[in-house]
Amino acid sequence: MSPTSMRPFRDVISLDAARAILDSTGSPIDRIERIPLEHANGRVLAREVIAGGDVPPFTRAGMDGYAVRAGDTRGATRETPRALKQIGILFTGQVSTAVVGDGECLEISTGAPMPEGADAVVMVEETASEAGIVRVFAEVQPQHNVGRRGADIQTGQVVLSAGETINSSRVGALAAIGASEVDVYERPRVAILSTGNEIVEPGRPLEPGQIYDINRFTLSAVVSDHGGIPVLYPPAQDSLDALISTLDQCLANDVVVFSGGSSVGERDLIRDAIAARGQLLFHGIAVKPGKPTGLGLVEGKPVFAMPGYPTSCLSNAHVLLVPMLRRLARLAPLVRKILTLPITQRVLSATGRHQFYTVRIENGAAVPAFKASGDITSMSRADGYIEIPADVAAVEAGTPVDVTLF
Repeated sequence: MSPTSMRPFRDVISLDAARAILDSTGSPIDRIERIPLEHANGRVLAREVIAGGDVPPFTRAGMDGYAVRAGDTRGATRETPRALKQIGILFTGQVSTAVVGDGECLEISTGAPMPEGADAVVMVEETASEAGIVRVFAEVQPQHNVGRRGADIQTGQVVLSAGETINSSRVGALAAIGASEVDVYERPRVAILSTGNEIVEPGRPLEPGQIYDINRFTLSAVVSDHGGIPVLYPPAQDSLDALISTLDQCLANDVVVFSGGSSVGERDLIRDAIAARGQLLFHGIAVKPGKPTGLGLVEGKPVFAMPGYPTSCLSNAHVLLVPMLRRLARLAPLVRKILTLPITQRVLSATGRHQFYTVRIENGAAVPAFKASGDITSMSRADGYIEIPADVAAVEAGTPVDVTLF
């Protein structure tokens, strides 16, 4: 290809400018679906949940022991126990028909409904039983070791609010009120495909000049991890007509992510396909790796043009795609863990571009892991990355750096 056929990036924008555009592109999903409770973990609640009954639904024993009238234990000690007549045994899941009267007690299991007449439970460890007589060694007060009806959740109470992300404990709260299904927001569907005549599906033999598709699978993992549903399409061929046709098919989803075909070559046509169907918002970001990244809006839907090099593609997926995807999925912004560690080697950086440089952590230090934008092991062998501002040319060995963990 001659130099005159190359199409350079005309308006490379800063990382902050790209993020601002991304923040104003695309709207949170408002479609709602009802799903079984067992599938609710990690989903975002679409409607508030109100309790239709009390939890617990009855007053119950808080531990194994004896249901008693608290007044019958007054003054009980190891030296001066109170003797009570045992009138029965009550296990969890049973309801007693017996009434505990003066001087009586009933053996009871944790969680069993309190029998009529009793207002406290003496722990079994504070008793001794022989021949139907229970000696009580500790005084208890009314409601001691008793869980009252509605102590956790009361009828009419808002159990969960719309917009909350369901986790293990919130699933438990839903189960506690007997909810078998729950209304949640649908997850954004993300069309993912790679472009290029050289791209081959894994599992097929490679011909000369061909490479296996990496980006479709790394992007799919990113989407799955952050609230989206990856919808994988076969690789698209390098022609404008083919890309436009494929883009039209992908618009059945909420977001479209192309990888490859977003550089400066004559055959890099994704930006032309976006422009033919909608609006190209930017093409080219002052970052390394991942400069040849673009974003468009077609039929109101974000269309990403990611670099073809695996490290560039995956890096910008973490930096740019993840925040937008979580916003569309109504998930809270991701807060990554950051460690401050000394870097073991001098790292050079191209000024004018904000660099994301991968590192691995060894012996309490950050060890450079970046090899090249085309090398997936720059990411797969890394624990996180450091950021080098655009005006910094080098980070010297021994300098403390902030490592953002993946």
